[in-house]
Amino acid sequence: MKLLNKNIEKDGSGTVTLLPEDEEDMWHVYNLITAGDEVEAKTDRKVSSVSSTGSSSSFRVQVFLCIRVEKTAFAAAASSETTTGPGGGDRSEARATMSIAGPVQNANAYVRVGAYHTLELERGRSFKLRKEHGWDRVALERIAESTKEGRGAEIGAVVCGEGTAAICLLSEHMTVVRQRIDSPIPRKRKGGTSGHDKAIETFLATVYQAILRLIPFETLKAVVIASPGFTKDTLFDYIFAQATETGHKALLQSRPKWVRVHANTAHVHSLVEALREPGVAKMLSGAKFAREGLALDKFNKMLAHDELRAWYGPRHVALAVERGAVGTLLISDDLFRSADPATRNHWVQMVDDVRARGGEAIMFSSMHESGRQLNDLTGVAAVLTYPLDVEVVEMEEREEKERLEKEARATQGLVDDDEGKEEEDVDGDDQEDL
Repeated sequence: MKLLNKNIEKDGSGTVTLLPEDEEDMWHVYNLITAGDEVEAKTDRKVSSVSSTGSSSSFRVQVFLCIRVEKTAFAAAASSETTTGPGGGDRSEARATMSIAGPVQNANAYVRVGAYHTLELERGRSFKLRKEHGWDRVALERIAESTKEGRGAEIGAVVCGEGTAAICLLSEHMTVVRQRIDSPIPRKRKGGTSGHDKAIETFLATVYQAILRLIPFETLKAVVIASPGFTKDTLFDYIFAQATETGHKALLQSRPKWVRVHANTAHVHSLVEALREPGVAKMLSGAKFAREGLALDKFNKMLAHDELRAWYGPRHVALAVERGAVGTLLISDDLFRSADPATRNHWVQMVDDVRARGGEAIMFSSMHESGRQLNDLTGVAAVLTYPLDVEVVEMEEREEKERLEKEARATQGLVDDDEGKEEEDVDGDDQEDL
């Protein structure tokens, strides 16, 4: 994403102008814009007019509008789908878009202030953003990440089974399924396997062509082929047999990047498991989504073997942060999209508190499978530096709350007694005057 202009004051007020360039940029935009913000961009507006004779007409004009955001919606790019065999074909790939609805803040010749409008943001269309409650640390970090040079897809993946495959690209914040392939494979029958073998050949050829078209293997760190059984080996051998036969030098030179790993299923969610393989993890050392997967794996192992050091849930993690016990905080970007400023500030403060005490805070993207799994655990979890018993901590919290309430009641009682004495003194003085 391009940062066209940045004008942010020390108090957090100000604006930025951004130009999203790809699908991942649109995901960053979705995480930056929340209810109450103001977005200014070029848009189409349908204008209706009535002539003096009473006939009506309508036309569309391009205008610059400033919208105060009330609702947002993100539509990820849909993957193309190929079905081989009779009636099969390709469906074109859609583009990721974000819709923003709210009242117009600036008047012009075609739109009045307060009229509702829906802006459609997409890649290649710039916009200006002003945050209602200022730019906090998390928002500024996201801008820095999304506008960093050299950012992009880091790994390609083919998750497959017999007759089914998903061609994927993984970047720091997203897992994009570029194409799904589904081919009917007939069973082997006694007396001949020609139908089965022909279907397998057609399936492999379809996957091979999709890889050439969709996976930029020359620039990626690694390409993973994951499957249960032997499909990964069959596909790998077919790819490089075809590359040798056709003299595809770039593909042959990329062979060291290709890794075959076992997966329990042929579904995309098995990528989390595949990326833990030592061969893949070594190639991806330092990649953000690889760190997310390793952190989640560490948490799950800790939960299984030392549950006093693995806490999850908003309330429990907040208690651990208050005690300075969090070594690694796992937090989903879903939580920072809250429309309530106080709620968002709560999560921002939690991240700041963990880092201030020397801990690590890892923000998970809910567009990666590891982020979806963290969301299933309420969206926030922590690996503690020392064991803490949840029940003991909650009991201490209750006792502390009761003590404070008791002190407050006692203080209020003293105040009431003092006020009563003052009233008695005033009454006594009045009687003496009489």
